[in-house]
Amino acid sequence: MKTVLVVDDEPSVRKVAVAYLEREGFAVRTASDGLDGLRQAEAGDLALIVLDVMLPKMNGLDVCKRVRVTSNVPILLLTARGEEFDRVLGLELGADDYVVKPFSPRELVARVKAILRRTSGEVAPLAVTYDDLRVDPVTRTVSVAGQSLDLSALEFDLLYALSREPGRVFTRNELIQKVWGEDFPGVDRVVDVHMVSLRKHLGESGQAPRFLHAVRGVGYRFGRAE
Repeated sequence: MKTVLVVDDEPSVRKVAVAYLEREGFAVRTASDGLDGLRQAEAGDLALIVLDVMLPKMNGLDVCKRVRVTSNVPILLLTARGEEFDRVLGLELGADDYVVKPFSPRELVARVKAILRRTSGEVAPLAVTYDDLRVDPVTRTVSVAGQSLDLSALEFDLLYALSREPGRVFTRNELIQKVWGEDFPGVDRVVDVHMVSLRKHLGESGQAPRFLHAVRGVGYRFGRAE
């Protein structure tokens, strides 16, 4: 089991990060300030560090710089600032990637997995292309005819789950399990609501959809029926 260290002074951020990373099979340690984060990082046995830039006692950029003296452990920076300076400086100091707050927990997990794939030599999951639609699970981007779409994290996960198996009919419950997770106490209606929003982003019409099709009494499928 790979261990991730999450260093952030906001309890809510640590709680969410721990929940989502553990659900994906990671062991997670936490620290609430830069000095404790540095101490745990120097202790070793980490697969990756999620490191906030703005920390008490020692800021994240200084922690990153100190860690890089003795270790090549991957570092994912979290920053609430929008300035390019913070991002570029962090990468120059040895960070592998960054996420700007506020972020989607699913995006955080996706970035962690992408960094670990790059550093371990694992093969990244393939992007899905269908007609002029492209869904890239590594960058978590979607485009139609070269135009990028601004999807929420859940909308992306829903589209990717469907598009990976074109022609297959998914029940609403199957989609809930794939996208929201086994512990989600949801109802079928949540799938329908997100599907309506997703179709609007894709420019779908109810009469002649190109990508997302409702199957009466069952659920949804992507693409043409096989």
